[in-house]
Amino acid sequence: MDPPGHLFRYTKLLAGCQPESHDFSALHYLASFGIVMGHYYEDFEVGQEHVTRGRTVTEADIGLFAGLTGDHVELHTNEEYARHTPFGSRVAHGLLTLGISSGLVTQMNLVNDTVLAFYGIDKLRFTKPVYPGDTIHVKKRVVDVLSKSPEAGVVAFETNVFNQRNELVLIYRDKLMIRRRPAAG
Repeated sequence: MDPPGHLFRYTKLLAGCQPESHDFSALHYLASFGIVMGHYYEDFEVGQEHVTRGRTVTEADIGLFAGLTGDHVELHTNEEYARHTPFGSRVAHGLLTLGISSGLVTQMNLVNDTVLAFYGIDKLRFTKPVYPGDTIHVKKRVVDVLSKSPEAGVVAFETNVFNQRNELVLIYRDKLMIRRRPAAG
């Protein structure tokens, strides 16, 4: 079934969508016609790199993460306490930084419509603290592709998270099971 004549309007809407707006109705509309905007397994090659936009980590992010997770460790929530640590002030939770890195990648729409499963994460290291006000961005590099079935394969990435000074703050290897391109026919 071909999309109706107003597909052009939805395509233009999609092009103008801002991740902050949470308005992905155009993306869902296109997907309902089998028009997938993400990359399939076959689109990934070892060595490919993908870089996200930046995002500033705020005081509110840290407070909300502490409330959501119950992680009220004083290093994150008490400035007076944190001032006397080697960091000199409060720092973001490491898992908050990991979560934001995942969100930044999601906003790229790299595999949103083709990912089947989060396959795993290895070699996770927090290399520098992230402070309130730091702006982080992510660079993902494909390090392996592994065929799993006629329907899917696993893509492994080395994921590096950098702050605004281009200092590495987090590194990990993650794997995603991604749908193969449908056979023509």
